[in-house]
Amino acid sequence: MKSITVHGIDDALATLIQDRARSEGLSVNKTIKRLLERALGAKPNAIDTSRAQFEEFAGVWSSGDLEDFEGATADLRKVDEGDWP
Repeated sequence: MKSITVHGIDDALATLIQDRARSEGLSVNKTIKRLLERALGAKPNAIDTSRAQFEEFAGVWSSGDLEDFEGATADLRKVDEGDWP
């Protein structure tokens, strides 16, 4: 396994990395490896697992939700011909 050294990381970025590592209970090295894997798409499952945390906020509607939305926005789909000379 290769080792890579990164020089010149500014204090703000170093703090963000250390905070992330601390909040996830991981070493800084493991945190950086995970961040790189996710950013580069090397571990697509790592990205997908976090999606479950946000499904209730993004793109998960029931049929009833869709009907409610369509009903509430029906007037927005009407074109007033007088507005378009």
